Amino acid sequence: MFQGRIVYRFLVGVARCVAPILGTGTGKIAHGFKGKLVAHEVLAKWGKEKRDPHRATVWVHAPSVGESIQACAVIEALRARIPRVQVVFTHFSPSAVEFSGRMPVEVFSYLPWDLIRTTGSVLDAVRPDLLIFSKTEVWPVLISEAQKRSIPVALVGGSVPSNAGRLRQPIRSFMRATWQGLTLACAIADDDANRLQSLGVSPEVISVTGDPAVDAVAQRVSAVDVTANHLAPFYSDNRPTVIAGSTWNTDLKRLLVALEIVRTVVGEIRIVIAPHEPSDFGVSNLCERLEKRSWSTRTLKEVESIASVSGVDAVIIDRVGVLPDLYTVGHIGYVGGGFHRAGVHSVIEPAAARLPIIFGPQYRNSSAAIDLLKEGAAKVVTDAEGLADSLLSWLEDTKERSYAANRAFGYIQAHKGAAERTVDALTHLVGP
Repeated sequence: MFQGRIVYRFLVGVARCVAPILGTGTGKIAHGFKGKLVAHEVLAKWGKEKRDPHRATVWVHAPSVGESIQACAVIEALRARIPRVQVVFTHFSPSAVEFSGRMPVEVFSYLPWDLIRTTGSVLDAVRPDLLIFSKTEVWPVLISEAQKRSIPVALVGGSVPSNAGRLRQPIRSFMRATWQGLTLACAIADDDANRLQSLGVSPEVISVTGDPAVDAVAQRVSAVDVTANHLAPFYSDNRPTVIAGSTWNTDLKRLLVALEIVRTVVGEIRIVIAPHEPSDFGVSNLCERLEKRSWSTRTLKEVESIASVSGVDAVIIDRVGVLPDLYTVGHIGYVGGGFHRAGVHSVIEPAAARLPIIFGPQYRNSSAAIDLLKEGAAKVVTDAEGLADSLLSWLEDTKERSYAANRAFGYIQAHKGAAERTVDALTHLVGP
């Protein structure tokens, strides 16, 4: 695949050349390109000026928010085991910027361009004792350059869905050498371990340690402050509530129709919707769509400002970072992405909040979603009518809903401890 490597580096080089142009706007994509333009400078500056050579250094990379939650659990467990460890964190998606700022790390930035000169210079400045990738994303040049410097490379929370693009040619052949470069691969489940092996990871370096994100989410939900401004109004005005998280337009197309059906039976129903991208335009547009359907609608910011949801039928979450908390005020959780080709988003937050869960047919990217279906804690729907039926069955039958909710919470309890198991496998790679 020598030609493939040449093409890959050429395409990354082209992207870097056009980045100054694409980074001139104000949107999400422009923000990402701006961040990548200076990422290598941010990391190299920290490495040269602030890195303590007498302390171990670990570089952790996660693509987006979901993987960052997973990575954060591992970082916290690693810090508990090695208190003086220095952590460098990188991400790929602009969605992870705000979350990165709250992580217990020494420095964070976008991932530098995956080019020999760029990654090599950062590795020489940061000098990590260990390079860690979270869940799904590995980068060929970064791993190759780490190997040249004898830096061990690990994958944590490794997940390879059965429909993953990396399992198909020509990506599979192109990436094989990269997967073979892993020193350690911590898989979420046995199926993930088997698929990692089929990609080229040596079976001797694979361990099944579970999903560290379960630990992070369980801890957060257990520590929820019910008096917080974004939660207290809901707790003081209890109504049958559906929390719809990480929704795309493909979800809303079915969800809004289903809710109209449900409202004819359960008139007091309340919906809390978190758009996947809560931009000002997207939030205002969704508010208008609901108002036209005669839903009394407020944004979460408005609810906080008046400290009340009395008379409010629909609340739109207008910022990131609060969805896991808001699942705790619901009776049913709907997780978006299941009608989008990228697949369903995280189902473990509503499960940790003891909610039964509904999602669309594109769910095989998530091993947790598959398991929750088997446990009877979740339902999969294919259209608006099926979604309405599922919502009504759980809203009207409290016994059935309680059973599903307890099965969801039981799944979380049974899968805790993955972060510690992951660190058990990692620690020897960090060095003395």
